[in-house]
Amino acid sequence: MKATLRIRMSSHDAHYGGGLVDGARVLGLFGDVATELLVRYDGDEGLFRAYDSVEFLAPIYAGDFLEIEGRITRFGKTSRSMAFEARRVIAPRADVNDSAADVLGEAVVVARATGTCVVPADKRRKDGWDPVIITAAIVGAETTREQTPHLPLTPAEIGAEARRCADAGATVIHLHAREDDGTPTQSKQRFGECIAAIRDQADVVVQVSTGGAVGMSIAERTEPLELDGALAPDMATLNIASMNFGDDLFVNRRQDVLGVAERIRARGLVPEIELYDLGHLDAARALVRAGAVAEPLHFQFVLGVPGGLAATERALDTLIADLDYDLPDDRSWGVAGVGRHQLPMVEAALVRGGHVRVGLEDNIYLAKGVLAEGSAPLVAAAAKRASAVGRPVASADQARKLLRIAARE
Repeated sequence: MKATLRIRMSSHDAHYGGGLVDGARVLGLFGDVATELLVRYDGDEGLFRAYDSVEFLAPIYAGDFLEIEGRITRFGKTSRSMAFEARRVIAPRADVNDSAADVLGEAVVVARATGTCVVPADKRRKDGWDPVIITAAIVGAETTREQTPHLPLTPAEIGAEARRCADAGATVIHLHAREDDGTPTQSKQRFGECIAAIRDQADVVVQVSTGGAVGMSIAERTEPLELDGALAPDMATLNIASMNFGDDLFVNRRQDVLGVAERIRARGLVPEIELYDLGHLDAARALVRAGAVAEPLHFQFVLGVPGGLAATERALDTLIADLDYDLPDDRSWGVAGVGRHQLPMVEAALVRGGHVRVGLEDNIYLAKGVLAEGSAPLVAAAAKRASAVGRPVASADQARKLLRIAARE
């Protein structure tokens, strides 16, 4: 979570010769954004307990426009650790004339700080964020055994990997299926075998892909939706727009999307609406208006696919902000970062209140040059990061409650 304000330093803020502004003024502005963060998260202004570090990096003058940003970096029971940065974005040009000013091409960081705020338990008016749901995408359609020997292919391997992921903290398994030779398949029979193997070994939410692999027909991609009884999935993905997908074209025609959405709803499954770009939110709004998807809405931001939106905090913040426009309040969101962006996007989502997806479908490395020995180590890395910022990891029952999935008999 972050808050930002912009303010012009006036002549009244100048404290020293030459129009130099006292650093205490910047600390006061850091306090203002801290207060906003506490109000947004806790419903109370709270108390600023202490600064842990303060750096003044460049002089500030009357006439400067400052952009002040604060973000919560860790959530304790009553404490909130925060980081602050002040940047000069506009500077006066007294060398030109007495009223000239320039917007800077690159903002100048003038101060940074870290600190801790406290909201007494009896004054908190909000419950804070939900426990984080960790989704494990353990197979995918693109990753190969040539890239990593740890990719599960058979139902038995997929079931065992699902158990390892559940033990590490995952509560949702995002499922693609493969033939024994690694060929992607959306076969109803193969998905049924995989789901049976997963449920035999792990208490998790099973989310089937209707994206399949590039080039598959809609009829082929939606075969897993035909499963029922003990093999019926709990969720299904809903890809809502066509896009360039690397060097391929991922085709999702509007009428096909509407048809898949209606089938998911008719089966009583919870859809995960997959978003690869900002415009996909408008496609989601159209589905809501058509009554094709029902609340609660769950969005997955898949960031970093060549042809889609980049995996950056700026892109994530843009998507989160756009969720507030003309969409139901009863919604949740998660992030799947592709490749080396996977764990950085986990960290970004955790401190913004979102859920996360990791696994070999999107990324095969635990660190630079270090292959992850399956998806479970990536789940463990996400869970460790959640603990570091004070976000509890959701249990399977909590995930079902948050996603409005009925418990299986």
